[in-house]
Amino acid sequence: MGKPTFYITTPIYYPNDKLHVGHAYSTTVVDTMARYKRLRGYDVRFLTGTDEHGQKLLRRAETVGQAPQAFIDGIVAGIKALWERLDISYDDFLRTTDERHKMRVQRIFSKLLEKGDIYLGEYEGWYCTSCESYWTERQLSDGKCPDCAGPVERFREQSYFFRMHQYADRLIAYYEEHPEFIYPESRKQEMLSNFLLPGLEDLCISRTAMPWGIPVPNDPERVIYVWLDALTNYITALGYPFIEDERDELFSRYWPADAHVMAKEIVRFHAIYWPIMLMALDLPLPKRIVGHGWLLMKDGKMSKSKGNVIDPNALIDRYGSDALRYFLLREFSFGQDGVFTLEAIVERMNYDLANDFGNLVHRTLSMVERFCDGRVPVPGALTELEREISDLMKTCKRQAEAALDAFDYSGALAQIWMIIRRGNQYVDETAPWALNKRGETERLNTVMYFACEMIRTVAILVAPFMPKTPAAVFAKLGLPSDTAMNWDDAAVYGVLQSGIAIAKGDPLFPRLDVAEEMTALQAVMGKSTEGGNSVEQTKDAMSNEAAQKEPAQKDITAHETQPEGIARLIDIDDFAKVELRVAGVVAAERVPKADKLLRLELDLGSEKRQVVSGIAKYYEPSDLIGQKVIVVANLKPVKLRGVESHGMILAASHGDQLVLATVSGDIPLGAIVK
Repeated sequence: MGKPTFYITTPIYYPNDKLHVGHAYSTTVVDTMARYKRLRGYDVRFLTGTDEHGQKLLRRAETVGQAPQAFIDGIVAGIKALWERLDISYDDFLRTTDERHKMRVQRIFSKLLEKGDIYLGEYEGWYCTSCESYWTERQLSDGKCPDCAGPVERFREQSYFFRMHQYADRLIAYYEEHPEFIYPESRKQEMLSNFLLPGLEDLCISRTAMPWGIPVPNDPERVIYVWLDALTNYITALGYPFIEDERDELFSRYWPADAHVMAKEIVRFHAIYWPIMLMALDLPLPKRIVGHGWLLMKDGKMSKSKGNVIDPNALIDRYGSDALRYFLLREFSFGQDGVFTLEAIVERMNYDLANDFGNLVHRTLSMVERFCDGRVPVPGALTELEREISDLMKTCKRQAEAALDAFDYSGALAQIWMIIRRGNQYVDETAPWALNKRGETERLNTVMYFACEMIRTVAILVAPFMPKTPAAVFAKLGLPSDTAMNWDDAAVYGVLQSGIAIAKGDPLFPRLDVAEEMTALQAVMGKSTEGGNSVEQTKDAMSNEAAQKEPAQKDITAHETQPEGIARLIDIDDFAKVELRVAGVVAAERVPKADKLLRLELDLGSEKRQVVSGIAKYYEPSDLIGQKVIVVANLKPVKLRGVESHGMILAASHGDQLVLATVSGDIPLGAIVK
């Protein structure tokens, strides 16, 4: 029996300028899914490319004094170079100027014309060059494009139209029969409320006297308009429609696509125009249309037109591709908008990569080097502790799989990081240095071997997200850097061969100097990303040294036998200094050797936080998962029992009672509490 197939695509990018980190996010999430499926044994086809026709590109080339193709070729070369630097493992890169695409688009046009789905009519209305979109009078927003708020032009010309309206009811019925078709589901309601239910209009699919496009067959005065040209790339790349005696091997093998992934602003084209085109061609529809949120700056959406974009190359230069990929996938909850900040970059690098992952690897291998002569030791019998941790790792692996299947990349990484943090706790609990001092060699060897196996497990699990990291970890563990992996190897204990020499080397992810990084990042990002935060302010908020000088953080509780009276009055300005937000509890666990403390992982919508709270006497960790709590979001980070805590959850107490302040109802994570 052959491998199951998996066909996934990015949008094809518009090469009017260099791509920014938002485009890198789109492509990284698709690459991560493709790598994950390959590790699971799937036959994967990963398509990306560029959308190279249209008036906007023609005008852009004219402004720089170049022919359109020459201008585009330079941009595309930069895109391919960026994907190589980000380790994007695409199987095909389609350019809409490729002959293989153009001839097939013309055949699709002719087929739809012959069926009567395309007709020649007259268009009079508004057109946005920036978005390559046609708009009716009622769709304009204050006389401007409703998508980009840019200017629109009024024009009138004879054009070819696609009879979209006659497929609208069929598409609505398809939505109802396939609730999984659009993800997240909120996007589906947008399609219904804003476009389908008010009445779908026919789509103009040609332009007259615009030389940069695919000519309409037998009508040289017109070119095929961008959406019929662009959307069909997903099937032309597989060889559809077939020409002469061509075999349809790729198309029959991979179509329908498992997922088209894109940013939310182009979901409507993929969720309305594209399925209707496929219906007209009598082809199966893709299984899922997946729209992710925007990466926002403090001044709004990141976009080339606003000039507030971040070049991912600069971040790769400073941190490497794996660290950037981790940040993008971990920091932003898929499907929701997220704010891109300087602070978040450095926090993820220091807390997650250096303090957690890098620390586990370096401290473990340092002790193998010191206590085991630099070789993977021979383990003895496992204890109940190791068996419990093994069960935890298997559970986290399963939950990471479920998260990935739901496109929850941040949630999947949260599960993997539970293993990493448990690994660091395991080393603390077992204290190999004390075992060595007491001469308990067999137990010491078991602990060190088990810790090394935890590291190997993590290396496999992070492989889809951070493709360079497994080879680096394997080399440190004494394995060949090209060691073959499959996903289920992460659930097997005892793979490491005792006696092989480890190579500790430098820390996997060195800790960063906060002030130095803030200065460098502000230079990279420019004033548009600063949002009033000075380097010194950010340093105060993030520095471990400063945090350790803070008094121990306490929950807001009262411990008298009677409720306390009002201690003192404050004015509204004092209250306004406290930023209260709704947060969801993603994960919870006890802090080792601290009876009162729980470590909580919170989702604030635009970011994830780790908070330590003194509620262990009142709540079991499992009872907190999924609860919506209120968190003081603008507290400086502190360390409690050696664990970073960034924020404080609110609770009420009286005597021996304590109850968390929680939120009911359908309120989004990150909402401000007033």
